[in-house]
Amino acid sequence: MIKGTVAAIIEIAKKEVGTIEGPKDNETKYGAFTKANFLPWCGSFVMWCANQAGVKVPNCVSTVAGANAYKKMNTWTDAKDAKPLPGDIAFFDFPGDNVDRISHVGIVVENNNDGTVVCIEGNTAGNPKGDQRNGGEVAVKTRGYTKNKNKVMVSIVGFGRPNYKGNEVNAKVPVSNAPEFPGTIKPGDKSNGVKIVQQALALEADGIYGPKTKASVIKFQDNHGNIDSNGIIGPKTWAELIKFL
Repeated sequence: MIKGTVAAIIEIAKKEVGTIEGPKDNETKYGAFTKANFLPWCGSFVMWCANQAGVKVPNCVSTVAGANAYKKMNTWTDAKDAKPLPGDIAFFDFPGDNVDRISHVGIVVENNNDGTVVCIEGNTAGNPKGDQRNGGEVAVKTRGYTKNKNKVMVSIVGFGRPNYKGNEVNAKVPVSNAPEFPGTIKPGDKSNGVKIVQQALALEADGIYGPKTKASVIKFQDNHGNIDSNGIIGPKTWAELIKFL
């Protein structure tokens, strides 16, 4: 594990999945770390994971203050404009919970490229009927940040981006410099073209077209009309993908 990286914070967070609070209400090692024990601990969880991974993040024990800190650093993106990346910090305002403000936070581990992301969150509930912002456990959740065909509730209002080591690996290419189609790209290929595809899909950009990249390409093709969902990147798929760079 390389300290300070996206991979590091995600690896740490994954190891915590299934952890529950207790024995007292809101009692966790995460809260003890932030000196906010016995308080709602989703923000403490994010900060604990970041510390373990060697990543600097703003204080988000108060989720509202955490979001404001990212905004002041100009590393905030509103959900409606976002192309979320693994390692982004997602901020939530759950509709219909009588708390009309940002009240929860989690770590993005995957962009599903369909208006939803997979997050690891502290103080949520694994059961979808449980309390999503005060559920008492660390869980993996699929969350909506914009309208999506699977009708996952849109609860994310925006994303903050910590200053990770190696951020340049997934750096987005300015639209004005969008690359030309390099020729058909297919599973098993190793090339800069594959790396560009991975950047557009918010994957680790290692330039190797493996099973994870194929699954993400097919999911992308499923969600964009008039493209065969075969995992092969021809001119039509390429033209759609580079819009996300």
